[in-house]
Amino acid sequence: MSVWQRNPEISELNDTLKNTIGEVLDIRFEGYTENSLTASMAVDSRTHQPYGLLHGGASVVLAETLGSTASYQCIDPKQFYCVGLEVNANHLRGLRSGRVTAVAHPVHIGRTTHVWDIRLSGDDGKTSCISRLTVAVVPLGSQPPKS
Repeated sequence: MSVWQRNPEISELNDTLKNTIGEVLDIRFEGYTENSLTASMAVDSRTHQPYGLLHGGASVVLAETLGSTASYQCIDPKQFYCVGLEVNANHLRGLRSGRVTAVAHPVHIGRTTHVWDIRLSGDDGKTSCISRLTVAVVPLGSQPPKS
């Protein structure tokens, strides 16, 4: 059984990244299954730390972008919106080039919170980072005012 409220449309998901940090870091949604969403990000000067390795913060940006977007696909956007509540990451091995691919799987899809397990790996398929994201599902009526 699918976790999605509506099937993710990859081109539309990629359009949401325009004029955001996701566009700057060349994050791209790649595909989905019944219970996962996949995205990738460039590993180059935009995402390196000073020693030429993928910056841990960039990995977290990829994980939070992917998990938050996955949560949004699990809710009714006419009633709710999703915001990251907590993110953590364990960086297991360094990457210097190519693309890092992240796959988000749900751990918990509740009424007010979602928890995602997000695994990042390099072009060689070896895990480089394990992240967990908790997302708050918030009713639209409590949305903060736009500036």
